[in-house]
Amino acid sequence: METQVITVTDDSFEKLVLAADSPVVVDFWAAWCGPCRIVSPILDEIAADHADKLTVAKLNVDENPKTAARYNVISIPTIAVFQHGNLATTIVGAHPKAELERRLADYISGS
Repeated sequence: METQVITVTDDSFEKLVLAADSPVVVDFWAAWCGPCRIVSPILDEIAADHADKLTVAKLNVDENPKTAARYNVISIPTIAVFQHGNLATTIVGAHPKAELERRLADYISGS
């Protein structure tokens, strides 16, 4: 299965996330974070399952501290949804796929 996930950085965040036409789910993560490793394949599945409705992006907080600080990311994983250039919702912590899809339902359905 080809992944639909994109990688964003401090430099590309505005173009790839804030200027996007569809909702973007941003996974704020770090390589040393165990819960982040649990959430990552779940987000890969969500990206593949719902590629027509939203984009999933990953931002490494250690390599891109400016964007993490701008959105007050103090715990990871933090999953932030951006729509129309604005932060729409934030989900902190590792959650099962069903819970993430429930929390993302408005964006997946295109509402």
